[in-house]
Amino acid sequence: MSCPDCFTGTIHPGAPKGHVTTLHGLQTYVSEPPVPPEEVKGIVVIVPDAFGWEFVNNRLLADHYADMGSFRVYLPDFMKGTAAPFWVLETIRAVSRTGSLWDWVSKPYHIATLLFGVAPFMITNRPSKSYPLVESFFRSIRHSPEGDLPLGAAGFCWGGKHTILLAHGASTTVTNGRTGEEENKNLIDAGFTGHPSMLSLPGDIEKIAIPVSFALAELDAILKGREIEVVQKVMASKEEGVGGGGEVKVYLGAGHGFCVRADTAVEDSARQCGEAEEQAVEFFRRWFAKV
Repeated sequence: MSCPDCFTGTIHPGAPKGHVTTLHGLQTYVSEPPVPPEEVKGIVVIVPDAFGWEFVNNRLLADHYADMGSFRVYLPDFMKGTAAPFWVLETIRAVSRTGSLWDWVSKPYHIATLLFGVAPFMITNRPSKSYPLVESFFRSIRHSPEGDLPLGAAGFCWGGKHTILLAHGASTTVTNGRTGEEENKNLIDAGFTGHPSMLSLPGDIEKIAIPVSFALAELDAILKGREIEVVQKVMASKEEGVGGGGEVKVYLGAGHGFCVRADTAVEDSARQCGEAEEQAVEFFRRWFAKV
């Protein structure tokens, strides 16, 4: 997670329409779809990038999924208050500037400020520490009254690793609400990940047992070209129903973070960001319909 691209991007304009509540022990942003409760297609839990559950971009993304897919969308505080602060976006731009003497003179200050901002996130949110919390949240949903609804995970950058770990087939024993019988149920029915980071290749992909849709960036500085080819090759080798039914889409010219932090004032960036949203929504709707 040390790559600067994990902390670059723009803040999107707009006012989130959802509400905040405590859900399964975590503060959670909730976006409800504009349909009656009986017409909700399923639940999507966003496992966010480094900027966490309060980042406006992530909340607007939750709203888009809810509106476009008729999903109930949860964006929990998986980082428990240790997400990267929003001002890091401007600080990393200051670190990158080289146009004047002052840019060079002030660079050590900005580097120190950057480390102060991101170190707590990087130390506290290692997957070995954070994944059990993510898995516990999904398990709690499965054991809740809405646990029979189709359930998906949408992970970005930091959250992408967690989504793929869930897709390895994590499960729990639940009581079927219709038959009253106990059954083993996967924690997720489908996953989507945009520009995931921290992947162990090819192992993390080979272990996928749940359909996953990948939105990858051609110019990603974290998941580079040869690694993208590994993801494509392994996913193509999977059979339907054994982690099969997944897909890999590579967005040409896009860089890391484009699904969440793209500059929407740039036409191509805005288009690709929107296309990735459509990719996720269509994938969830397709697989939720099979549940």
